[in-house]
Amino acid sequence: MALNLPSPAQVKPFFFASDSPKLPGSFSLKRKENETTVERRICCSVQSPAPAWPGTASPDPNAKVWDGPKPISILGSTGSIGTQTLNIVAEFPDRFKVVGLAAGSNVTLLADQIKTFKPELVALRNESLIGELKEAIADSDHKPEIVAGEQGVIEVARHPDAATVVTGIVGCAGLKPTVAAIEAGKDIALANKETMIAGGAFVLPLAHKHNIKILPADSEHSAIFQCIQGLPKGALRKVILTGSGGAFREWPKEKMKDIKLADALKHPIWTLGRKITIDSATLFNKGLEVIEAHYLFGAEYDDIEIVIHPQSIIHGMIETQDSSVISQLGLPDMRLPLLYTLSWPERVPCSEVTWPRLDLSKYGSLTFQAPDTDKFPSVNLCYAAGRAGGTMTGVLSAANEKAVELFVEEKITYLDIFKVVELTCEAHQKELVASPSLEEILHYDQWARQYAAGLQIASSI
Repeated sequence: MALNLPSPAQVKPFFFASDSPKLPGSFSLKRKENETTVERRICCSVQSPAPAWPGTASPDPNAKVWDGPKPISILGSTGSIGTQTLNIVAEFPDRFKVVGLAAGSNVTLLADQIKTFKPELVALRNESLIGELKEAIADSDHKPEIVAGEQGVIEVARHPDAATVVTGIVGCAGLKPTVAAIEAGKDIALANKETMIAGGAFVLPLAHKHNIKILPADSEHSAIFQCIQGLPKGALRKVILTGSGGAFREWPKEKMKDIKLADALKHPIWTLGRKITIDSATLFNKGLEVIEAHYLFGAEYDDIEIVIHPQSIIHGMIETQDSSVISQLGLPDMRLPLLYTLSWPERVPCSEVTWPRLDLSKYGSLTFQAPDTDKFPSVNLCYAAGRAGGTMTGVLSAANEKAVELFVEEKITYLDIFKVVELTCEAHQKELVASPSLEEILHYDQWARQYAAGLQIASSI
């Protein structure tokens, strides 16, 4: 495939170092001296596209109003986001109905979802399991149309009756279906980070072209989205992303070389999937959220701040031009941002039994601290990749995903995750594409995974 290589000037904002000190392990890691000091006002390598929400969040007065339940499709229905979305649908059948479901290979759970929610169209990415799925629903009165493979997932994404598509597929596997949904005029309930992190430069112009809404479904960006409701143009000064700090917030640096998989899977606050729990333990989740916030809200990287907030009650804050700080608070429950994303601009009344209310008097105090970028080099890696722009952010995300996979398989250590990601990003500098096509985004996603895997093999960890 012919690729458009950037000029040296376009790559220049992205660098890690000139020296190659050895750190524990077998990787040679390059790092800029005094990396905790981030130079101010380093611009991205190219001009960023118009953000999804440029400092304001106003509903379209001409938006369609549904007489009955809003029809939705769910991509990744058997995963954490998908199952929680379906819990919401089950509780509010007068508000939402499912017209399409797409899953990977969990036939048993998908069959149960078909029987319960009666979608019109169902996709199973693993084509070899189609027969097993049909057998599993053979005794059901409802028989949806079943389609297979990636193309089947795309068909669910652009189901003609769906108003909103929940994108719960992890990784770049969710990018093509999301693009298909946007091109079909569907609003996006965004739970797939790669849509913005890897594909922001391509996806945002497409969303503006088709006049659709990209509504963030994760807690941090939903919080920012809620805080900018009604904000006048130009009023946003800073985005403040909060995070629990993960499993190793209090661990001394010298102990981190001994971290095992079981340690990384013990999130102190949230109940999450394995990948995101490990990302929380490395703080890559916060760094990646910085990139996502840049594309969603148009904030410069100098104006996006990470704050560690162990109680996870404040999910996000904004600072306005007059120095006011506005925050969104709530119990740590992923259903809350999902519900708001599906119902926006409305607020759905919820039962206090199934949706407990926040009682601040029970917490006593809320605390905050800056992230330790010495213990968690992921933070500066993500800021550097974001400033580089183009394909670098997708490469960083893909390399991290592969590194986490290798860690789960116990082929590398916890500290090696950072090394694999940094070395992969360094290797990509000479091929960085500033304004990538969808094909180039997907190409470098695969390249990054292969390169990261090759580092592991060559390192003899």
